[in-house]
Amino acid sequence: MSNFFAYLKTRSFRNNLIAALCTVAAILLIAFFSLRYYTKHGEGMDVPTVKGLTISQAISKLEEMGLRYEIDSVYIMDKPPGVVTDQDPDAGTFVKQNRTIYLTINATQAPNVKFPDIEFKSLREAQAMLESYRLKVGDTTYKPDVSRDVVLEAFFGGQPIKAGEVLPTGSRINLTLGDGRGNEEVELPNLIGITLDEARFSLKGSMLNLGAISSDGIITDTATAVIIAQFPSTADSLIKVKIGSPVSVTISNKKQ
Repeated sequence: MSNFFAYLKTRSFRNNLIAALCTVAAILLIAFFSLRYYTKHGEGMDVPTVKGLTISQAISKLEEMGLRYEIDSVYIMDKPPGVVTDQDPDAGTFVKQNRTIYLTINATQAPNVKFPDIEFKSLREAQAMLESYRLKVGDTTYKPDVSRDVVLEAFFGGQPIKAGEVLPTGSRINLTLGDGRGNEEVELPNLIGITLDEARFSLKGSMLNLGAISSDGIITDTATAVIIAQFPSTADSLIKVKIGSPVSVTISNKKQ
C-alpha cells in the first residue's frame, strides 16, 4: 500500500493524470462543437403567421422560408372555406429550418349529420340536442296542443323531417311547438255567405283551421264562391269547439 501512495507522488503519475484529463476535455469539446455544428445551434427562424390566410397563401409563405407542412381539416360554419383556422407551432415560435408546421383548414363542404330525435322534447332540450349535432334552430311556430313548448314537428327546407334523416352540418331547423291550450274551447264562427279567404281569416282569428272543402255544382270562380254550408254548424245559436279544430265547408257560385 505504501508503494501505491509513493507512486501517486511521482512525476510519471502526474503526467499520466494530466494527459488523461486533457484527453477527456478534448473529447468533450469535440463532441460539443460537433453537436453544435450538426444541429446548427442558434440558426433558425420565427414561425410566420399563416392563420387566417388561404391554404395556397399559407403554403407559399412556408415554402419560401424552407418550412414543411401537413394539413388537416375541420368544418366551422361561421368561417370561409379553405382558410387556415389554426397552426402548430404558433406564430412567433423559434424553429429550425425544415421544421414541419401543422395546419388546420376550414373544409369547403359541410359534413353530413343524422337528424336527432327531438319529437316531444321540450324546446330547451331540442335546442341543446340540435346544437350538439351542429344544427341551428330556425323559426318557431305554435299550434294548439295540451303540451306547452314541446316539439310537435320539425321542418327543413319547408319539408317535415324525421329522426335519422341526413342533413348538412349547420342546417336551420324550423320547429312547431304546442301552445298548451289544446283543451280550451272557442266559439264557432258562422261562415255561411262569406268567401274562402274571408273564412280563413275568420277561422285564424278564432284559432281554428279550415278543413275539407267541397263544392255544390261547378265552381267557375273560387274567389267569388261563397260558403253555403259548414261542419260543425252553428245551428241557431253559437256553439264552442276545441282550439285547432277543423271546420269543413261547402262552396258554391250560386247565391243562396
